[in-house]
Order: sequence, then C-alpha cells, then structure tokens
Amino acid sequence: LVALGQASQDRFPLVEMARPILASLRDGTGESVQLFVQEGTQRRCVLSLETPHGLRWIVPEGSVVPLDAGSAGRVLSGSTVDGWVESIGEREPGVASVSAAVLGSNDATVAAVSVSGPIERLSRQPGDRFGDAVIAAAAELSRELGG
Repeated sequence: LVALGQASQDRFPLVEMARPILASLRDGTGESVQLFVQEGTQRRCVLSLETPHGLRWIVPEGSVVPLDAGSAGRVLSGSTVDGWVESIGEREPGVASVSAAVLGSNDATVAAVSVSGPIERLSRQPGDRFGDAVIAAAAELSRELGG
C-alpha cells in the first residue's frame, strides 16, 4: 500500500491532467481507457475509466502487469507502428487493445494511453479502428506535459 500511495502521489499531476483527456477518449470510443506508467520491468495502471457497456475489460487502478505483453507494455518498451501498438488476445484471451505513447518535455515516453475491450467490439484490428483517437489523446496529454 505504501508503494501504491507513493506511486499515486508521484503521478498525481499526470493523472489529473490525463483524467479529462481520457474521459473524452472513453466517451468518443465507447470503450474502457487506461493510463499506464513503467515501473522497472512492469507497468502500473494509474488511471482507468470504464465503458458503460455491461461486457467490459476492467483494469483496476494501481494494478501492476508485465511490461512484455499487451499494447501498453510494448509502447512503454519503445515499440510503435504508425504511432500506436495493438494487441489481440496477447495478455488476456478475448481482449484487444491499442495504445500510444505520452511524451514528456524531453520527448521520452512517460506513459501509455490505451483503449481496451472485448475483441468482439474492438475487432481484430483495434489500431485501424481506434488508433487515431488514441494517438490524438496521447498527443494532447503530451502537449499538457510540455512534450
């Protein structure tokens, strides 16, 4: 709990800047959205806003997941294609996601914005469907951070 509290405190400005941007992304896509930051060889979800759909993919705020699986993990590891990375059933069967990098003032990746949900809604090409929206949200947050 202490580590979670410290991480939350350290990321508070980022989370509070991201909240309205991610709410707009959620409302525009109709899907769950998350903001992840890297912590060593893992990543932590520091903001998670759920879709109103009954069938949804939930990533609890504060949860820690591997860096080497899923679109946000690959973004935080420096891997992007056309500004986004997609994942189809990679970390969790039946779940698709697309993520883009949030850049800080030195143009280093400081976070990853993600849209995630059931493959049935996001499709097997979530990047084609939501990539532009995720890139736009990540770019807006980057500008807020001075990146």
